[in-house]
Amino acid sequence: MTQKLRIGLLLFPDCMPAGLFAFADLLHAANRRRGRALFEARYIALQAGPVVCAHGVTLHAEAALENAGLDAVLVPGFWAESAEQVNAVLTEQTALLSALSKQARALQLWSYCTGVCVLAASGRLDGQGATVTWWLAQAMQQQYRKVHWQSEQNCVFNARTATASGVNGYLPIAEQLIERSVSSDVLRDITRLMVLPRPAIPHAAFQGSTLIEQPNGWLRQLHGLIEQMPAEGITVQALASALAVSERTLARKVSRETGQAVAAYARRIKLNQVSERLTLTSLPLASIGAELGFSSSSNLQRMFKALTGLTPMAYRRKFGRV
Repeated sequence: MTQKLRIGLLLFPDCMPAGLFAFADLLHAANRRRGRALFEARYIALQAGPVVCAHGVTLHAEAALENAGLDAVLVPGFWAESAEQVNAVLTEQTALLSALSKQARALQLWSYCTGVCVLAASGRLDGQGATVTWWLAQAMQQQYRKVHWQSEQNCVFNARTATASGVNGYLPIAEQLIERSVSSDVLRDITRLMVLPRPAIPHAAFQGSTLIEQPNGWLRQLHGLIEQMPAEGITVQALASALAVSERTLARKVSRETGQAVAAYARRIKLNQVSERLTLTSLPLASIGAELGFSSSSNLQRMFKALTGLTPMAYRRKFGRV
C-alpha cells in the first residue's frame, strides 16, 4: 500500500468504544512495524465535538462524518439485550442512519457486533453478504430482507463492506485489513507482539456446529445431550429415550431442522468436539478420543478424515491455536 488509508472511528451516543481503541492500537502497531504512516485513524461523529459513549465515557469527535474526507468508517456496537432494544437505539439514530446512507459508494463501511444493525438499517448492506451476532440473526433476517445474511459465518468481507459478529469482531476486520493492505508477515509479527489469538474461523464442516448456534431450544437440548454422551453410546434409541420422544419423531424433527439423519448430525457434533480439542489443546488424539468416548483412535481418524478431508494431525497443524 503506497497511499495512506484514512479511517474514521464512528462515535454515537451509548456506543461501546473499547473495540475502537483496540482497532486504533492495531493500526498504530502496523504503522510502527513498517516505519511509516500507512493508516490514519481518527474519531468522527454525526457532528464534531464531545460524544457520551457507553458507561458515561465522553470522547471527542475530531470531525463530522459528512466532511471528514475518509476512505473507510468503522461502526462499533452498542449495548443491547434484545432485538427490541436494538430497534429503540436505531430509532434514536435516524439522523446518523440517513447520513450513512448518503455517503459516497466508494466509502468502505465496516461494522461488528450490534454495529452491523446500524449499517443494515442505513441500507448500505442491501444486496450484499453480511453476518451478525447470533442472537440477532432471526430478527435481522426478518427486518432487512435485502441483505444476504450469512449468520453462520463469524465475519463476511465484500469489496466495500465488512461485518463481524461479537464484541471482538473488530479483530478479524483489523487483521484482514493489515494482511491485505500491508502483508501477512507484518500481521504475524503484530499477532506475536500483541499476543493476539489466532483466527477462530472453523473448518467448513464445523461451521454452525456449536451449541449456541443451534436455531431453537429443542435442537440445543439435543445438541447438549449429544455432547455429554460418549460417542460409542450414541444411538437413535438412546437419544429418543433421553428426550422422551419416539425414534420416528426424533428422526423426523432432526431431518426437518438440519437436513441430516440423526446419526450424521450426532457424528458431526462429536467430531466438532474433537476439532476443538485439536485446535485448543496439545492433547494426543488417543486422549481426546478416550475423553469423548470413541472406541479407537483408528476409527476416530477414519471418521474425522471422511468429514473434513484432513487427518486429525493435519487439521491441528492448519487450525491449531496453541
